Amino acid sequence: MKKRWSSKWIILLAVILLCLGFLIPIPYYIEGPGAAVSLNQLITVDGKEDQEKGRYMLTTVAIRHATPITYFMKYLPFHEGVTEKELFGTMETSQEYNQLQKYYMISSINGAIQAAYEQAGEQYDLQYNGVYVMSLLEGSQFKDLLQPGDTIIALDGKSFDSSQEFIDYVQQQKEGQKVTVTYQRDDKEQTAAAKLMKMKETGKPGLGISLVDDTTITTDIPVSIDAGSIGGPSAGFMFALQIYTQLTDKQLRNGNDIAGTGTISPDGTIGRIGGIDKKVVAADKEGAQIFFAPDDEIPKEIAKHFPEMKSNYEEAVAAAKKIDTDMTIVPVKHFQDAVDYLEKIESIR
Repeated sequence: MKKRWSSKWIILLAVILLCLGFLIPIPYYIEGPGAAVSLNQLITVDGKEDQEKGRYMLTTVAIRHATPITYFMKYLPFHEGVTEKELFGTMETSQEYNQLQKYYMISSINGAIQAAYEQAGEQYDLQYNGVYVMSLLEGSQFKDLLQPGDTIIALDGKSFDSSQEFIDYVQQQKEGQKVTVTYQRDDKEQTAAAKLMKMKETGKPGLGISLVDDTTITTDIPVSIDAGSIGGPSAGFMFALQIYTQLTDKQLRNGNDIAGTGTISPDGTIGRIGGIDKKVVAADKEGAQIFFAPDDEIPKEIAKHFPEMKSNYEEAVAAAKKIDTDMTIVPVKHFQDAVDYLEKIESIR
């Protein structure tokens, strides 16, 4: 009887430990292949969804909070582990991180609309709202006053037309000088005063924040994008491609399922993103025939310190080879490169 009970307790303890191993989070995250999400139903232009055959797909990286057991997923192909510090950077909470990812998505949507409407020759109006606070740097005197998500609308009572104007003004001041910031948080206007710090990158005065333009875009032809819970800036290029196709009513896909990734600038420049190998895997699983990858150039200074660093296109080609996919990896530097490629395959097939 004693042996029977001891065996039961051992089994019960093992089950409890196994459950805890799966359920208790640790300060570590696992990045792996996410999903390839069709844009046909996410974007409407002039109140209409895209009815053309084939799909454009944005691609994602899945980020999972690790537990003592799922920690070992980092050893799986196309998976890697990151610490909280590596994931959140200077942000202190997951709420700040999610807020940042949300803004990145808003910014990528605005950039995509701008690029697509520029390419199509359609009208839009861009309104500058202020400087959006992305993060606060170590040593910033504003660290306990401002937070990611705030929009700075004035400095010492002076307003600006772009973040560059804002930066130029700040750099003309003196290190240690006290300045007053007017900002909006949750639609409420507030002020905060603190001293400027010396920025490591430039050696010039600064607030100790990373920032971008906070803008609102309106268009003559209405466009709507429902990104759901997806965050980050890397869907911008594919958003622009979907919008442009609907704006021009061109039959660019020719029935193909086309995935891709990359940031987009208003001038159409496609930028580098992270985790492209995982996105190639996600696109292949969803059956994409074509994958657009940013063909970025590694700056000489970065290449000097990181000689093993590859362009997004090179990383995508390596991943495609590793999974032995028939998917065609296409390098793109500019939005026009993608349009030119699609127009050529349209005439060939």
